[in-house]
Amino acid sequence: MRQRPFVLAGERLLLDGRGAVLWPERRLLIVADLHLEKGRALAASGRLLPPYDTRATLARLVELLNEHRPEQVVSLGDGFHRSHGYARLAVEDRQQLDAIGSLCRWTWLAGNHDPDAPTGHGEAVKGSLAIGAITLRHAPSPRASTGEIAGHLHPKAGVRVRGRRVTRPCFVSDGARLLMPALGTFTGGLEVWDPAIAGLFAHPFEAMLCGRDGGLRCLPATRLEGAPRRATSG
Repeated sequence: MRQRPFVLAGERLLLDGRGAVLWPERRLLIVADLHLEKGRALAASGRLLPPYDTRATLARLVELLNEHRPEQVVSLGDGFHRSHGYARLAVEDRQQLDAIGSLCRWTWLAGNHDPDAPTGHGEAVKGSLAIGAITLRHAPSPRASTGEIAGHLHPKAGVRVRGRRVTRPCFVSDGARLLMPALGTFTGGLEVWDPAIAGLFAHPFEAMLCGRDGGLRCLPATRLEGAPRRATSG
């Protein structure tokens, strides 16, 4: 299943297996942690990687926009991997992003990697953004938060498939808040059982794993690799 219905704070959403959230009633597409230009940033520090991650991420965005036709896109921070990222884009990538920006209204939340969310290419927002019953923010609130959608942590989960471990980016939710996977290439991830993620949930949570084919597989956290073993008596 490429898209999975999901209800948060009474709002009907669709989780897209490519790592985005669609809010059909508002014609809103939500993405997180694009980290555009991460490859070039790593190359500048001596870690040489193919500098095509930005192009791959933009291609994924184009695919999502062409399919869902939103009126607005909200990026939940870290749209760029470093400050002044738009000015660092290659000419072809800048033209592509400009073309994407002309398709609908964009809102860029500032993140820890890009505290100066790009201006002149949509609305730049520092802090959180409330839309109806849902609050969008870059990093999840450490306090219990109902109706929150956040990025920043790049959640991933591991499962056993035919005897080998497979790890995929995932959505994580306990029904009260939703953590989004990173949409960007080269973004890596944090295991859902890391305290930074698991510690956010007071209730049992589940992970919706994003398959390479864009499909979604929903599993309770207890079925994921790394789940803590229950204590046994005697």
